[in-house]
Amino acid sequence: MSKLQSTPVAVLTAIVLAAAVGLSVQYTTSTTKRETARIVTGSTTEPAPTTVAGPGTPSKSSMWAASAPGRVEPKSGEVRIGTQVPGRVAEVLVSLNDKVANGDLMVRLDDDEAQAKLTAAESEVAVRKRERDAETVGRLAQDRRNAEDAVASAERGHFQSRRELDRTIAARRANTGTEDDLVKARTTVATAKDKLDTDRLALRKVQGSAGMPLPTRLESGLSTARAELSSVEIAIERTRIRAAGDGTVLQVSPKVGEIVAPSPELVLVVLGDLTGLRVRAEVEERDVSKVRVGQKAVIRTDAYPGREFKGTIASLGQSLAPPRLTARGPRKPTDVDALEVLIDVDAPVGLMPGMRADVFFLPEATAQAAPAVKTN
Repeated sequence: MSKLQSTPVAVLTAIVLAAAVGLSVQYTTSTTKRETARIVTGSTTEPAPTTVAGPGTPSKSSMWAASAPGRVEPKSGEVRIGTQVPGRVAEVLVSLNDKVANGDLMVRLDDDEAQAKLTAAESEVAVRKRERDAETVGRLAQDRRNAEDAVASAERGHFQSRRELDRTIAARRANTGTEDDLVKARTTVATAKDKLDTDRLALRKVQGSAGMPLPTRLESGLSTARAELSSVEIAIERTRIRAAGDGTVLQVSPKVGEIVAPSPELVLVVLGDLTGLRVRAEVEERDVSKVRVGQKAVIRTDAYPGREFKGTIASLGQSLAPPRLTARGPRKPTDVDALEVLIDVDAPVGLMPGMRADVFFLPEATAQAAPAVKTN
């Protein structure tokens, strides 16, 4: 065959070979992509069709309506008690975990100066009263004197009953008194307070009587002396740090001999009612519309991994405020405000005031499907 005749055959052969090579490369590339996809997804089968959750089985995205950080606290909140006056701590009568009742003495400051003034004020009142009683007045004025004397006597009785209660509490702490004595002392204080309120109301009625004459100079002098005596008693009472309600002592900071002064940062005793616990949570502004009073919640804490506690929203704040639980450093214009939410814990066994917690709020449709509380 001549050279001219072989040229078209060679060209045709080259075209066929090129087409075959192209098809082979395309097939190999497609196969490689499919194998790579199988390796990445970890599956050697076709993906299963998407399953739509039924109405009784919420999907993961709809399990929680909102979430928020929180902190565990006593059901009535923590009562942080300081001092109203500066002074030296003379006596500390409570310890950590002690049970106290409303009005119980917990810390006593030095009151020597006030006690000296009390003796002088009592003497002045006695002299002024003797001078006033020697003066003759009409019936209405005498009724007013009797009512004023009743109030003054009730004030002294209330003051003395509280001093007796303080002595009884100290004796009980030192195991030299009985619980019955303490109960009687508390009852005496309550009775004295009721009598004082009744006598003050009676005095106001007498003072409002028609035709009541103005006080005489001697009556005015006695009233001034009694007011001075009341001021001294108030000064003495301010050296007594008392319980603001029934509860348990959670913190005690003062030591005998220390100098204390009124300050929001200086807390002497922290009280709390541990008969129940709640969680104070802070819900971000964007989730405010997703929470309501009575809504169920699930509470988790790092102290008990894998354990969940049930709760119910007891109250919602009426305004937004900067968050306090997660505050770190100076506030920025981009910081998000939060709504304060209080959640009552159904079974708080194991939780302690001060614990940090994460709160997850259930939607209305799943409020009755909260996970059961684990007991171990």
